[in-house]
Amino acid sequence: MSQALIAGISRTTRPQSALRRFLALDAVVTGGNGLAYLLASDALGELLGLDAGLLFDLGLFLTAYAIGVALLAARPQPPAAGVKAVIDCNILWTVGSLLALAGWLEPTTAGLLWIPMQAATVAGFAGLQWAALRATTRA
Repeated sequence: MSQALIAGISRTTRPQSALRRFLALDAVVTGGNGLAYLLASDALGELLGLDAGLLFDLGLFLTAYAIGVALLAARPQPPAAGVKAVIDCNILWTVGSLLALAGWLEPTTAGLLWIPMQAATVAGFAGLQWAALRATTRA
């Protein structure tokens, strides 16, 4: 991605601000997803065709992960190693979601739509964060 595209998406020409915004957005979306899985695991499990216990456990993980990403986003200059860890986790989540869908999950139609959609969203965060991180190292 070009620096101009990153600037347009994040509405800033400062790479450090763009990086922090992409991390913050990731934290908000991931935290919301985690809280939904925690608070409505039974209903969402039925809707998506997934085990409610699995969703609850994922909700715990996602909520904790979102807090960590938010803390990273709150830093004036998030350390590259921390950002790379977030990017790596996002890539692993994406791949893991698709492998689970192909390998052992038997979701409903809603789940068949939700799982790839959330995987694509997480992959998008990884791409934006990676591009913004690269831009901060060039700046």
